[in-house]
Amino acid sequence: MGLDLKSLLVRDKTKLESFTNKIVAIDAYNAIYQFLAIIRGPEGLHLTDTQGRVTSHITGLLYRNINFLSLGIKPVYVFDGKPPSLKSAEIEHRKQIKKDATVKYERAVSEGKMEDARKFAQQTTSMKDGMVEDSKHLLDLFGIPYIQAPSEGEATASYLTTIGKATDTGSQDYDSLLFGAQRLLRNITTSGKRKLPGKPVYVNVEPEEINLNNVLNNCKITREQLIDIGILLGTDFNPDGFKGIGPATAIKFIQKYSKIENIPQIQKELSDIDYESIRKEFLNPQVINPTNLKWNPINQDELISFLCDERDFSIDRVKKSLEKVNSVENSKTDRLDKWFQ
Repeated sequence: MGLDLKSLLVRDKTKLESFTNKIVAIDAYNAIYQFLAIIRGPEGLHLTDTQGRVTSHITGLLYRNINFLSLGIKPVYVFDGKPPSLKSAEIEHRKQIKKDATVKYERAVSEGKMEDARKFAQQTTSMKDGMVEDSKHLLDLFGIPYIQAPSEGEATASYLTTIGKATDTGSQDYDSLLFGAQRLLRNITTSGKRKLPGKPVYVNVEPEEINLNNVLNNCKITREQLIDIGILLGTDFNPDGFKGIGPATAIKFIQKYSKIENIPQIQKELSDIDYESIRKEFLNPQVINPTNLKWNPINQDELISFLCDERDFSIDRVKKSLEKVNSVENSKTDRLDKWFQ
């Protein structure tokens, strides 16, 4: 679902080039879902190989990581573990949305409304068997480290920024700020030209960085109060939020009453949710501290074999993409050689 904090935040436009030599902890599931939703054919269907296996996620990871590495960015991907029990309502809600979207997609196709079909197809996006394994295998071949989180991937990705092992958390979800991400980098996997849903209009999507301390200082609140604002608006742990409360009202309430249990207007609804457990989930989530993050050279032969021999990618396109990284590495070597002359 995603937390609606957009109107409360100071979002600084930035460029990927600004993150050269920096480590970005990427919410892997969030990135893969983005690729699966966006990278589709004219009718809204996923890209597939000759055996009918989906390759949209592999395509996204291939070209985005080529871009990262050519810019000297050091990504580390964090994969979800077991979801917290508090998230069960949100998981069921998402399943229902996908079921409804599937019906609408099939109807749109039968009526020849291909623009609508593509829109509804994106809403059916789900992680199928083998996709996570495909993604991890591709990262291994790229020499890019990944972490298997014990629970929410964005919680561990956010934790890495608090202990100095990453400068930013890469995710589309504002929930990362509730988990304590010191800096949230959005649009890192979706930057570039994107078509607006249902409109023949393209917009340029740029990366944007949100600094948690700036948010707290500008709103004159604590992180604990930001979590309460999230609970009012609706998080993955209470997806419905509180009826009639938007961002402006939420921050007004918290600034006036300090915390949600002091807000008289919501006491009846508040008694129906376990807000203390939701707070604890954000303040003390299950995370892991990786002991050895290491970036290795690309295994180019095996990468080409996996993509081209096993998954039917164009060998010319793959080699051309790898040349982009190779040229950067060669340039670094040349500069180093000249320095020692």
